[in-house]
Amino acid sequence: MPALQPVRGTRDILPDESRRRRHVEETAFSIAERYGYGEISTPVFEFTDVFARTLGDVSDIVTKEMYTFADRGGDSLTLRPENTAGVVRAFLSNGLSQHLPLKLFYRGPMFRYERPQKGRLRQFHQVGVELLGVAEPLADVEVIALGADFLGALGLDDKVVLELNTLGDGESRVAYRSVLVDYLQAHRDRLSEDSLMRLDRNPLRVLDSKDERDRTVVADAPLITDSLNAASREFFDELISLLGQVGVAYRLNAKLVRGLDYYCHTTFEFTTDALGAQGAVLAGGRYDGLVQQMGGPPTPGTGWAAGVERLMMLIDEAPQAPRPVAVVPCGSDQVGVGLAISQKLRHAGFPVEFGYKGNLGKRLKRANKVNARTAVILGEDELSRDAAIVRDMDTGEQEEVLLASLEEHLGHYR
Repeated sequence: MPALQPVRGTRDILPDESRRRRHVEETAFSIAERYGYGEISTPVFEFTDVFARTLGDVSDIVTKEMYTFADRGGDSLTLRPENTAGVVRAFLSNGLSQHLPLKLFYRGPMFRYERPQKGRLRQFHQVGVELLGVAEPLADVEVIALGADFLGALGLDDKVVLELNTLGDGESRVAYRSVLVDYLQAHRDRLSEDSLMRLDRNPLRVLDSKDERDRTVVADAPLITDSLNAASREFFDELISLLGQVGVAYRLNAKLVRGLDYYCHTTFEFTTDALGAQGAVLAGGRYDGLVQQMGGPPTPGTGWAAGVERLMMLIDEAPQAPRPVAVVPCGSDQVGVGLAISQKLRHAGFPVEFGYKGNLGKRLKRANKVNARTAVILGEDELSRDAAIVRDMDTGEQEEVLLASLEEHLGHYR
């Protein structure tokens, strides 16, 4: 019988990679905490309507990528493909409108059925922030600056570029939609089948298309910036001014859009050319209409999400595992005292690797394999003097140390 394998598009995360992933997630949370964000955890599955209602029935996520199933009670459930909708659902379910402005950070797995490729899996991980209750451009500046600080803390300043655009308010989007549809209708014979389906219901999504035929048409499409009303221009001008004051560099990209109607004003992506076609590593924008679309009161919101796997690929060096103290009994008679010493050292905060079995040579070989910094060797003669041999595993030097002074002595190797 062949060995069982993971499902296509999923992978096991082994200790070395887990350390790298944890570094990305904990760095994100550390920076978010500096900005006053608290962590929220939502279920990995929701009622399907949470996503179908918000993502739209013509989005690729809903039509092609959601993992949807009926539970034993007959309810339609979906593994979360993204987490903004889940956070907003939690905001409404828990009656948090009295706590605005609300600043939330999240991390965890997401699920999308799509073709696995470099940096893109069917089970992947995201970190993200959501800021609810602030309508002013200052909120967008804060989440963008938070994202820039997070990427900077990972050492990625030179590998990413912030691309920025505006979608304007509702009035501006309606005006732009009319102009864009007129342009696309004149070139419908050159559009892909997917874009023809989007043309009537969600034409801004055509601008996101990766199909080369669509990209050729879109290259000469009218720009949304030409359809902005005065209020939208003022919002965007203030955003740019504030970004300059906090020292966040950006590049304008007039083709950067979000297709869903609840998005407005600011849209942005931190992109890289180091991952091939998968350029965006952190993306977000303003979604003032989302809470109301989900049945809540009108509530402004803005935020971003970042793909952890893609960020892991950009990091030059992963944090190293802490080097343990190896406790090495010379024989079976020293195992009991070795266990007691190991526990005492662990309780004092030392990582400890215990030599389970074998002669002294095999146990020291194991200590080398786990990259131990020091070895505490427990021989019969030394223990008769309430002492142990402490060996520096890098230099090979060793000395006898009283057990009463062991913690203090090992402190030099932390």
